[in-house]
Amino acid sequence: MKIELLAKHQHWLPTIASWYVKEWGQTKDLEETQKEIENLQAYRNENKVPLILVAFEKDTLLGVVQLKIREMTIYPNYQYWVGGVFVGKQHRNRGIAKLLVLEAIKKARELHIDKLYLQTENRSGGLYKELGWSAIEEVNYNGEDVVVMQKEIATTIT
Repeated sequence: MKIELLAKHQHWLPTIASWYVKEWGQTKDLEETQKEIENLQAYRNENKVPLILVAFEKDTLLGVVQLKIREMTIYPNYQYWVGGVFVGKQHRNRGIAKLLVLEAIKKARELHIDKLYLQTENRSGGLYKELGWSAIEEVNYNGEDVVVMQKEIATTIT
């Protein structure tokens, strides 16, 4: 398995958009998928946020993770976020999400980011708690109860 930037694998944009619309979309129709593809164009960066990392084996996309800017409007001071963590159903329970999040943290360090945030519907914190993220608070955001978490990351790699 490899994890690389979407910028090098833009042909997977439609698959990623389809995954996101099926998982988190409102109408789940073709028009919404096309709009998501357009939105994800901004994530084709290599050395600045926003960006997407993709996990793949040969020509099969396994999962994705985003580094994004100001995901939740109620937290305008929280700048950098991990989001859009998704692994295809047939590839789950292999530790891919964990590897994607760890790679996103590594990329954030390379970009001199010292703190990351995320939101999760898993009230226990799940994978993120296991990886050292701390819960800040529980909120209802856009009709969903979520836990907002943060992680201090060292910007120097030892």
